[in-house]
Amino acid sequence: MSDQVKASDVKALRDKTGAGMMDSKEALEEAGGDIDRAVEILRVKGQASAAKRSDRGTSEGVVASYIHNNGNVGSLVEVLCETDFVARNEDFIDFANEVALHVAATSPEFVSTDEIPEEAIARERKLFEEKAGEEGKPDDVVGRIVEGQLSKWKAEVTLLEQEHVNADKHDSRTIEQMREDLAAKVGENVVISRIACFRIGG
Repeated sequence: MSDQVKASDVKALRDKTGAGMMDSKEALEEAGGDIDRAVEILRVKGQASAAKRSDRGTSEGVVASYIHNNGNVGSLVEVLCETDFVARNEDFIDFANEVALHVAATSPEFVSTDEIPEEAIARERKLFEEKAGEEGKPDDVVGRIVEGQLSKWKAEVTLLEQEHVNADKHDSRTIEQMREDLAAKVGENVVISRIACFRIGG
């Protein structure tokens, strides 16, 4: 082991990320011994691996639920993976439960931006264009404003784009970042396939 990488740091990084010993060691060497930087390196590598797994079939998983303590709000989420072994994994189940809690808190309308109907995007774009046009700004400026507002709106209504409501616990990561991290950790494709939120009177 190189002078700048301590065995204790490798263990700490493995405990924090679930990565293998060699991957942790290489990430620490690349990061010059900086654990936070090594976490980022592992995350990027994990995302690349997750992208390669994204077309693999998912026929196992769990349905997780969350009911708020007042009994007036609840949610269901279906999270899929490739094997029953991972479906029983504690990290996988914890992730599904955290997603269910988030869905109950924020009521996203869609899982991903791909699910947003074109007519809904067109409707929002028209509203933003009308509002920006009323302010008398040049067309090129209006275009940039509208695209920025559309991106913000998509993030507001889409689960994967949202930062988890418990930002402190999850280091201000989005649901998609959490999903990618889990996929890298368990070595399987992980998909949030369906969500539903229920509110009394809603």
